[in-house]
Amino acid sequence: MFNSEHNIFSPTTLNVSSIPNDEMRRLKQLLHNSLIDDMDNDDSLHLKQPTQLKQQLEQLIDLLPGQQQQPLNTADKALLIQQVIEELQGLGPISELMLDPAVTDILINGPFSIWVERHGALRKTTQAFDNDSHLRRFLERIVSAQGRQLDANNPMVDARLADGSRLHAVIPPLCTIGAVVSIRRFHHETISAETLVSSGFISQDILTFLEKAVIAGINIVIAGSAGSGKTSLLNVISGFIPNSERVITIEETGELQLHHPHVIPLESRGTNGEGNGEVSLRDLVKTALRMRADRIIVGEVRGGEVFDMLQAMNCGHDGSLTTVHANNPQDVINRLRSLAQMEEAAICRDTIDHMISSSIQVIVQVRRFRDGSRRVVSVCEVIQTAAITEVKPLFEFQQQPQTDHNHIVGQHVCSATQCQLSEQIAAKGFDVTELNSLFSEVDYALV
Repeated sequence: MFNSEHNIFSPTTLNVSSIPNDEMRRLKQLLHNSLIDDMDNDDSLHLKQPTQLKQQLEQLIDLLPGQQQQPLNTADKALLIQQVIEELQGLGPISELMLDPAVTDILINGPFSIWVERHGALRKTTQAFDNDSHLRRFLERIVSAQGRQLDANNPMVDARLADGSRLHAVIPPLCTIGAVVSIRRFHHETISAETLVSSGFISQDILTFLEKAVIAGINIVIAGSAGSGKTSLLNVISGFIPNSERVITIEETGELQLHHPHVIPLESRGTNGEGNGEVSLRDLVKTALRMRADRIIVGEVRGGEVFDMLQAMNCGHDGSLTTVHANNPQDVINRLRSLAQMEEAAICRDTIDHMISSSIQVIVQVRRFRDGSRRVVSVCEVIQTAAITEVKPLFEFQQQPQTDHNHIVGQHVCSATQCQLSEQIAAKGFDVTELNSLFSEVDYALV
């Protein structure tokens, strides 16, 4: 998942038809229309019973010979039936892409352009929807099942597929090329700490540091762009939380996979068709404060909830974790400050900065490189000096000169001779001998 050499997923075999794609789409449309014409309201139950639906499609195929450009063999008939059933009950043209565990993102740019990301690289597929109406029916089926609407009055929507994958759709008039859909795949395979180390995503020293920090209740922010590995890292380091503590997770769409015996997952909710019923992330953060949480994990802060999150970290919820979109550790400070000030404009910048420096102790920056690999590129501690909030690098990824422009090579190095967090962790009664050794062995030539 993190680079092409150490991919933890393997591709699956996809069905192939001897019938040209255009002809297959035409036959599917004929079958689909015939099925609708053939069923009255009393027979609509067939849509919920695959066996009866398959039998009915087989009968309808026997009526198609005069409308075929070439005869269908047994395999083509089976594939045609399968695809029509998927259109009616599944995910249509992207069904086989959803079965491929190597696919991490599916991007639909209008009905005739479907792209996927495999091993960090985008590739255009041969799959396509029949037309705009076909794509809209696909979206409406998913969205309506979750009580949401996608129309001119509500041209953007977030939804979740049955397997947990996250879907975001935009339709005209916001997008002139038709409906545009982004699907972030949800993989049920557990990504372990060993996998992250062996793939080069993180070093063992950094992982050891983060383990000690999480156990000791240090507040950590993981920053990076979309698809850089923030959630994967958050899943792994959350496994270091002691089993005796109560954890509450807060997300817009459930992506976290915490292996902990006492986790309470909360998810926000958008408005319904009447514009009511919204429950924001900020509402959930406030709710979590009343639920006797030892740790609060916010999947991603992007709005007013950052202010409540900072207050929670300042009020006894040590060891809380979250992610944020930012390009570097200093940008994390700036972004958190901006989000907090937008929500609480009456509070001065110095007060916000003091809240940030006393709430956030560690920032982990992750990055997705152009070769598709993902790595932790820096780990910093947050320091308040002379009324200025600064970030001090503890570990960094040093990229080596490239001989192969298609592959990023480098190593994680310790870039500090001491860590002020050691004093905070020691003050809580934890042994910091191993933690201090990480910095005492630093190569001064690299500092």
